[in-house]
Amino acid sequence: MLTAVRKLQSSTEHLTTLHPEFLLLCLLAKCYKTGLSILEEDIFEVDQPRDLYLYCYYGGMICIGQKCFRKALELLHNVVTAPMSTINAIAVEAYKKYILVSLIHHGQLSTSLPKYASGVAQRNLKSLCLSYIELANSYNNGKIADLETYVQANMEKFGSDNNLGLVKQVVSSIYKRNIQRLTQTYLTLSLQDIANTVQLNSPKEAEMHVLQMIQDGEIYATINQKDGMVRFLEDPELYKTCEMIEHIDLSIQRLMTLSKKLTVMDELISCDPLYLGKAGRERQRFDFDDFDSVPQRFNI
Repeated sequence: MLTAVRKLQSSTEHLTTLHPEFLLLCLLAKCYKTGLSILEEDIFEVDQPRDLYLYCYYGGMICIGQKCFRKALELLHNVVTAPMSTINAIAVEAYKKYILVSLIHHGQLSTSLPKYASGVAQRNLKSLCLSYIELANSYNNGKIADLETYVQANMEKFGSDNNLGLVKQVVSSIYKRNIQRLTQTYLTLSLQDIANTVQLNSPKEAEMHVLQMIQDGEIYATINQKDGMVRFLEDPELYKTCEMIEHIDLSIQRLMTLSKKLTVMDELISCDPLYLGKAGRERQRFDFDDFDSVPQRFNI
């Protein structure tokens, strides 16, 4: 299937109708790493809008399976904010997962969609995902007992949406968020105090959470096994190693390439007859005698 995708592509920037099918096959076979190979490519050319929706939705699910939550958020965000004239089931399901992954990765959710999202999405998505919005509100309160009660009451709903596994990760992540808040207040703290504050069952369970967070790079800390004390540290990265400089340089080069691509796309769109026709109709809605023909220059 991957060979067929490559054969159909005019370039690596081209999204074909086989891309979503390939990602779905990777999902069903649970070969997530194989699916990641085509998700790393920047897409600028799309044959059908539906292909983009499914590509980003399935791609988001693959990234969730690999716990690449940052990339998953990017892909699901693309589905939710993509142009649409009517609400579609793909966008609704993507928004549900977007809410859950936002809570897991960022520990919070912005309930307002960006301005560039379609009016249809802004008017309808929240009302179609109320259970998930309420879950996010319960999460933001920071009360674990209330969150677990809400999840228990809506277990059937989350299960029917095939999101129960993600919801359980949301519940687990609230412990991590509460531990992260402690790092902003304390320099040292006992495992017993962490367990009590975060509402864990025992110091041993607190130790497991702290160790996992250290391993994942979510906090910087050391644990003294003798007295059970945790010492929270500053980020040791000084951002002056050769590897970091190379990483920053590559990021700058990629941004410059993307900027050139966007400039070319902007020029193409500005010459598109459909765009010019729509822009002309929009202009007729306003009385341009009320506006200056030449923008004013302000001294700041």
